[in-house]
Amino acid sequence: MRPLERLPAEEAKRLRGVVFDLDDTLLDHGRLGEAAYSALFRLQEVGLLLVACTGRPAGWGEVIQRQWPIDATVAENGAVAFVRTDGGLLAEGALEARRSELVALAGELTAAHPAASLADDNSARWTDVTLDIGEHRRVPPEEVQAMRAFARGRGVRTLESSVHMHLTYATDDKASGVLRLLAQRLGEDPTRARARWAFVGDSANDAAAFAAFGTTFGVANVRRHAGRLTVPPRYVAGAEMGRGFAEIAARIAHLRLPS
Repeated sequence: MRPLERLPAEEAKRLRGVVFDLDDTLLDHGRLGEAAYSALFRLQEVGLLLVACTGRPAGWGEVIQRQWPIDATVAENGAVAFVRTDGGLLAEGALEARRSELVALAGELTAAHPAASLADDNSARWTDVTLDIGEHRRVPPEEVQAMRAFARGRGVRTLESSVHMHLTYATDDKASGVLRLLAQRLGEDPTRARARWAFVGDSANDAAAFAAFGTTFGVANVRRHAGRLTVPPRYVAGAEMGRGFAEIAARIAHLRLPS
């Protein structure tokens, strides 16, 4: 991982867009700060398309896409996408028919591991069920791994972020969900997109995107998860969370300005 200052101008100038995570990347412990929000406008001003990509629920994705200065939103770790069209908002993704099974499994897990609880955003989810392991609760890493192993034994996929553990039957991850969206809705060749789009993230459920895209950034708190990333981000900001995102955006914008 290289310091952000080592990002060369030619790499910043060839970008078409930026994909970014929410929790602990753009958001500070779930809150959107002025500097991070303003950074989105700065990136737009230098000609970049913007895609939010999060493990948060479809309900969040719909609101974010309606209100924020971005071009698309991918939610639930790649399973659901939203884009704004001339006719309103286009949603891709459907309610998981077996979601009740995931709810039952989540109940078993929280009964066996009372340090965890159902996340408070589950009512807005379409495809997965999510446990709070780091947002309002603090679940020891060994318990999280035990829960993930138990779920895998039931044939359920799990993903872990800095705040949540996700239970899902969906096969998407952040990389596949974003690349499908870019191809189908933004006219981007999937192979070229890997070189023309940057990704900004912070934790383990960003691993697929860190591996998929050529230009990747981590806010400083990514260092806590670096040991679990097969491919770490190429560049790392000096600041954490939203301030780190603003730092990354400022560097990209500065390098894209006419010299």
